[in-house]
Amino acid sequence: MKKNSHTGLNIALLPYSVWSLIFILVPLVFVAYYAFTDDNFAFTTENITRFFTATSNITEDDGTVREIRTYLTIFMRSLKLAAISTLVCLLFGYPMAYIMARAKEKTQKTLITLVMIPMWMNFLIRTYAWMTILQDTGILNGFLGFLGFNKVHIIGTETAVIIGMVYDYFPYMILPIYSILAKLDLRLLEAARDLGCNGFSVLKRVVFPLSMPGVISGITMVLIPSISTFYISQKLGNGKFFLIGDAIEGQYIANNLHFAAAIAFILMIILLACMALVKYFTAKHVYGGE
Repeated sequence: MKKNSHTGLNIALLPYSVWSLIFILVPLVFVAYYAFTDDNFAFTTENITRFFTATSNITEDDGTVREIRTYLTIFMRSLKLAAISTLVCLLFGYPMAYIMARAKEKTQKTLITLVMIPMWMNFLIRTYAWMTILQDTGILNGFLGFLGFNKVHIIGTETAVIIGMVYDYFPYMILPIYSILAKLDLRLLEAARDLGCNGFSVLKRVVFPLSMPGVISGITMVLIPSISTFYISQKLGNGKFFLIGDAIEGQYIANNLHFAAAIAFILMIILLACMALVKYFTAKHVYGGE
């Protein structure tokens, strides 16, 4: 009987395994293959080395010329904006997920629908909508002018890119956290209060540690696409600064497929390493190293 159950489980997992092999593993193998080959498909590490050693000169506001590591600088800018966007999503998303989880069932469904509605619209349309809102003659500045305030210049800045990232990826932070909090055993909260914990202590010592799997999932689902995005930076940043996704797209358009694959491969390795570290320290802190 036990053998039959294992056989049934393996059969049920077969479609997912085939799907993962074709659409996840095979593309990653091709990316790695292109990253370590040249135009003649001979093995080389030049593409990887170029990412870390390529330099360019930039002119400062005072006229001085400074040499920078081109792609490392682009990556650090991408990481900075993605980290800020992820932090903003977490700070606003966690309280909202907690409110949703503690609300009545009917209210939960309404709130989930409101969170999901932006995801039903096309990604490009959402980005263009923010262009209309943030541009110098847009809705925001029109509203500020109506109230008698000075206009603000946001479009074409890093702030505009962060706003676009937060808006587009905000639901990916809320939903994983909500799914964990909604399943939280309320008896644990009652026990904590009986042992003398106030509301903040319950949140700090019980709720937040138990919700860490959802937090980690949310951070992962926001951070990764934020780092590799390119359309948001092009439209809301007015193309004034490159992110790592722009660099990959630019190399692909220029038909430098091997270097584009190398950038994508390095980005993938860095992100996987960061995820592994976060998961390790989270497990050690929350589950005692299990």
